[in-house]
Amino acid sequence: IIAFYGTHFGYTAWQEPGDRIVELRPSGPGIILQLHPLAKSQKEGQALVKLSFDVADVDAFIANAATKGLKFGKPFRANGYTFANAKDPAKNSISITSRAYAPLGLKKIDPAPTDTR
Repeated sequence: IIAFYGTHFGYTAWQEPGDRIVELRPSGPGIILQLHPLAKSQKEGQALVKLSFDVADVDAFIANAATKGLKFGKPFRANGYTFANAKDPAKNSISITSRAYAPLGLKKIDPAPTDTR
């Protein structure tokens, strides 16, 4: 996945040392893609997508979304940021996260050609 998006769309891979999440960042303006490992219950090859939206204050966003009928699961806190999950009307997984606002020590990574993430 890393090589595919790098080769075809000009993304570079970034990862905080020891973190399981890889960020694919565009060479210019654009959307950052986050790659997460599959859950044990998921099988590779299934159509699995989670859209993740950056918000500065996850708790405030959850409270505001609830007034409009969107319910998020319990917020999780990790490495200086917060995130929460929900489903869209088509049952696709979505997430809100303050990760973009966290002081992470991301470092550019160069994947091996056989990296399957």
